[in-house]
Amino acid sequence: QVQLVESGGGLVQAGGSLRLSCAASGGTFSNYGLGWFRQAPGKEREFVAAISWRGGYTYYADSAKGRFTISRDNAKNTVYLQMNSLKPEDTAVYYCAAGAYANTRRDYEYWGQGTQVTVSS
Repeated sequence: QVQLVESGGGLVQAGGSLRLSCAASGGTFSNYGLGWFRQAPGKEREFVAAISWRGGYTYYADSAKGRFTISRDNAKNTVYLQMNSLKPEDTAVYYCAAGAYANTRRDYEYWGQGTQVTVSS
């Protein structure tokens, strides 16, 4: 059983940056692909980015390409999401997830509780 705890969310102005972290415990971290998803009010939870077990492969939603960077530190059991050039439409609760290296929710077994990101215009 893997427990995931996100941190680093907050309020930022458009054009600003935030770095989200997700710390894992209770499992073998390096066995899992990791992903970030987000859910805005009234919308479905959507894929943002994923990273493979050793970090050699990454995949981004079109909305994140060129602005967001996913990375992981297996020694620290932590995955990160660096978000630059933030836009108001990036406002959402951001969730990290552990499972397969994939861009669909059903491929992830474990989820964090989420961290709120609010981008003001």
